[in-house]
Amino acid sequence: MIGGFVLDVIVECFNIKNLTTELPPEFGGLYDPRRYKTSQEYLKENTFFGIFQNTLFLAVIITFILAGGFNIADKFARSFNHGAIISGLIFAGILMLALEILKIPFSAYHTFVIEEKFGFNKTTLKTFISDILKSWFLGALIGGVLFAGVVWFFSAFGKIAWLYFWIVFALFELFLTFIAPVVIMPLFNKFIPLEDGELKTAVQDYARKEHFKMKGLFKMDGSRRSTKSNAFFTGFGRFRRIALFDTLIAKHTVDELVSVLAHEVGHYKLKHIQKSIILSILESGLMLFILSLFINNRGLAGAFQMESVSIYSSIFFFAFLYSPLNMALSVFGKWFSRKNEYEADRYAVTTYNRPEAMVTALKKLTVNNLGNLTPHPLKVFLEYTHPPILARIEAIREIHLTA
Repeated sequence: MIGGFVLDVIVECFNIKNLTTELPPEFGGLYDPRRYKTSQEYLKENTFFGIFQNTLFLAVIITFILAGGFNIADKFARSFNHGAIISGLIFAGILMLALEILKIPFSAYHTFVIEEKFGFNKTTLKTFISDILKSWFLGALIGGVLFAGVVWFFSAFGKIAWLYFWIVFALFELFLTFIAPVVIMPLFNKFIPLEDGELKTAVQDYARKEHFKMKGLFKMDGSRRSTKSNAFFTGFGRFRRIALFDTLIAKHTVDELVSVLAHEVGHYKLKHIQKSIILSILESGLMLFILSLFINNRGLAGAFQMESVSIYSSIFFFAFLYSPLNMALSVFGKWFSRKNEYEADRYAVTTYNRPEAMVTALKKLTVNNLGNLTPHPLKVFLEYTHPPILARIEAIREIHLTA
């Protein structure tokens, strides 16, 4: 844990040090010097706040481990004498609720102080509280079902249980992919069908040309929480849809918006979403297999000051051990994601044939969201799911020149 924390601090320090007061020429017409300086202040404030938060969380967790906090929670869970699954849910509920409560002041400070200071926040206190309660409910429902499933499978089938649960988990993940756009996401945002007009006509024309069928094109009320803008594609089959933040529509031309949508269509046409799901399923299989090696491990339980060994506590303790491997796997996953972004950009440019519209759209998104123009290569390598904006623009220009 300490090693991961130190690495994170080093990466963040390198990223801050890589900032430059010289505005890249590519953004000369969009970023005035004062706003460029503001973007760097935004990055610094978020970075230092993140380091402070992680430092406190690390101190709390290490203190909790050394003080036998896990054992106290386990004794309380066992005191009800309701068996492994119920005891496990009580144990997990105590720990997750404590963690979520600890997060609230940090989330509130980030939303109502930092985001407010830099002009992004549109979240009301009512929405903030509502989002927390909805997230807790969904987390308890979905997480509780999965957690209880793991405990039951390992209780019933022993070491081979990881294989059976992997199959169930993969099916559950696919089910969520289909159901999330129509059940879960509308709990947090309104999705309104895009009204008739020049934009809708242009998008439909492009979709027809590319033989792309979708459930609908929707405008999402992103402005309800923030002035930041984005677009995304979600769902499969008859649930497939594209959503545009209302803030995105307000700040971009029709050609720019269609270029952004063409990028999202590219992800689908190039099967990036399917490949990502397959990789996620494979990774979950590896994780469950390694987990099976540590179930009911007395040495692991003893390291966390536990008096009793259980399947449900083993799952929590395994998460600490799995963290370094998960970081290594995430490096590959993020490289794969950046590769997909380049490919989706290429698809958008070659099919819609408006490279400058795509470039301008990316520039505006970066400026409006106060994006970092010069991230450190190590930060990109370890954490970026999208290539740095200047690298994307350079790649788009190369596509245009070779087309």
